[in-house]
Amino acid sequence: MPIVSPPQSTILLHSTAAAAAAETVLCHHAYNHQQQQQDREKIRRLAAPHDEGLCCSDDNLVPDTVSRYHAHVVTPQKDRCCSAVVVQHIAAPVSTVWSLLRRFDNPQAYKNFLKSCHLLAGDGRSVGTLREVHVVSGLPAASSTERLDILDEERHVIGFSVVGGEHRLSNYRSVTTLHPSASGGTVAVESYVVDVPAGNTKEDTRVFVETIVRCNLQSLAKIAQAKAAAAARAAG
Repeated sequence: MPIVSPPQSTILLHSTAAAAAAETVLCHHAYNHQQQQQDREKIRRLAAPHDEGLCCSDDNLVPDTVSRYHAHVVTPQKDRCCSAVVVQHIAAPVSTVWSLLRRFDNPQAYKNFLKSCHLLAGDGRSVGTLREVHVVSGLPAASSTERLDILDEERHVIGFSVVGGEHRLSNYRSVTTLHPSASGGTVAVESYVVDVPAGNTKEDTRVFVETIVRCNLQSLAKIAQAKAAAAARAAG
């Protein structure tokens, strides 16, 4: 599918107002300045590209058995690539969260930025499956074609890469892993790497993409927690 580039004024990602609107309207709650500063510091520690061209998550957050999944090969021009790690605590069992996250064929079940998805190739469970998702209006994108790169049912790992569509996020790759927490809930860890679009800075791109990732994980938490609560009521 050919990439259609809208006028530059509609696609620049560095608008602070647009990022704020996405946070307040689509996340449904404020993302305060203090939390943002704390998370950016965490991201700098966890996701700064290493000299060898990899950006990796902290082994203290992710067990050794899956930490390798959060290692992303970046482009040779590392100054034109940004990456981050976003962590979400969810008050629901891993099995409940995974039942939502694993559905590569139905990401709109918890991703509020998506309005539809259909498979172009594959069954939604096999590596190499392709899907096309359509984005809600108001964002600098129309559609995205995505490839399933990882689906590890035993370790609760899913990863995909963007391979086409009408948007400006080139070479976007994402991995999400789930881990049981001491409280009996789940810790979701999502890492990503993406090229910085021409005319934008790394920080602008990170704020834009991280806002979307954070909103997706918060929505995943809300839906999984409601599902777990309903299951507990039914069992009681």
